[in-house]
Amino acid sequence: MNFIQVTKDNLEKEHICCAISNNKDVQVSSKKEWLSDRFEDGLVFLKSEERGKCFIEYIPAENAWIPINAPQYMYIDCLWVSGSLKGHGYSTELLNACIEDSKAKGKKGLCILSAQKKLPFLSDPKFLKYKGFSVCDEADNGIQLYYLAFDKTAETPYFKDCAKHPHVEEKGWVLYYTHQCPFNAKYVPIVEKTAKDNNISFKAIRLTTREEAQNAPTPITNYALFCDGEYVTNEQNNDKKFLALAVKRK
Repeated sequence: MNFIQVTKDNLEKEHICCAISNNKDVQVSSKKEWLSDRFEDGLVFLKSEERGKCFIEYIPAENAWIPINAPQYMYIDCLWVSGSLKGHGYSTELLNACIEDSKAKGKKGLCILSAQKKLPFLSDPKFLKYKGFSVCDEADNGIQLYYLAFDKTAETPYFKDCAKHPHVEEKGWVLYYTHQCPFNAKYVPIVEKTAKDNNISFKAIRLTTREEAQNAPTPITNYALFCDGEYVTNEQNNDKKFLALAVKRK
């Protein structure tokens, strides 16, 4: 498989999400804005030449938008291969490219989020373990931090306390999110409207700076939904899914 590295020079012409064909869609524009702003922080976005969900996105851990301590590591925001491109070894190719690049940049290892069981939008723990990753920390809600050290003397990464014990003080539904995932630009407003139309207490908090994200009360900052202070899910909701959750929590 041939891969393309998306940069500021080719960002506008490259396709970045197979589920969205229109480059003027708010989801595409929000994701491209996210990428553009992160390139200066060392973010790398590598994708297949073919259209489809086949890409890896990673960034120096010091600049990652999650509450971790991982000095001199590279943090993988997302490694995603699905659809017709799945089952051909492309995940391994993308991961190997990340490893080679990270070593060349003097990094001491990689880290990434997962869980004991496969969760939506998180890497498969079985794949990570197969590739030599191991768990170095776990939050109260079961979200795990995996790492792969290149240097045996490297410090083991860990969650900050705010992420280790996910909890918010506000009552009702509270969502923390970023524009790292393009789908948030579409579905967060839908959930906000659904909550308003059904008289459900709901507050969406978009994390707009690295500092905010690195001190958020959740190990997952891309999409973290709470209800009455308790963490509920990292899976994006449409109107029907959100209402179903709201009924269960009554």
